[in-house]
Amino acid sequence: MNVNMRPWTPDIDLPDHERIARAAAFCEHIATRHSCRRFSSRPVPRALIETAIAAAGSAPSGANRQPWHFAVLSSPGAKTALRVAVEEEERHFYGGIGGSEWQGLLQELGAKAEKPYLEIAPWIIVAFGQTRASDTDRFPNPHVTESVGIACGLLLTTLHQASLATLVHTATPARFLNRLCRRPEHEKPIMLIVVGHPAPDATVPAAALDRKPLDQIASWL
Repeated sequence: MNVNMRPWTPDIDLPDHERIARAAAFCEHIATRHSCRRFSSRPVPRALIETAIAAAGSAPSGANRQPWHFAVLSSPGAKTALRVAVEEEERHFYGGIGGSEWQGLLQELGAKAEKPYLEIAPWIIVAFGQTRASDTDRFPNPHVTESVGIACGLLLTTLHQASLATLVHTATPARFLNRLCRRPEHEKPIMLIVVGHPAPDATVPAAALDRKPLDQIASWL
């Protein structure tokens, strides 16, 4: 065996019906995750956020370059600065840049320019994709957006497993996040993930419960 290789760790030898049952139970649980837009200020332990980010860091990535960085905001000053910057970009979008049809779809889901939860929720995680390992690296990282997307999926799943509410926000353009989070130019902001407990009056838009059935999202060849 190549000395640089390690043996595959065997999976637990389960019968197929047990594997199907486990997959079905997870599918049922993860289907209860929805975007929350009303958060409580109730604290969430930092150790929980660290564990979720560690889980995200186990994601597969192009050439195993692990091209992600997670900047975590919790101080009131940082969260206020973030809200001011995000709302400025959102006002440009809702002012016409985004197009009326697209805005209508977002408003149906309860999205609007004002983002008070950015100050209320205890944690904001900003996911960056590293286009290169460093500013001086000659080789670009492959499949950055895809790799970071998978990592963020694991991050959201772990947070949901811990019974926390989350919201994904993608700001466009978002280079102000580099300045705010003190990240270098070779990193690009991918998304914000708001984390906390739901407020007592939190709701889920009826439109968010409408999921495409399996026969519309899969084909068998």
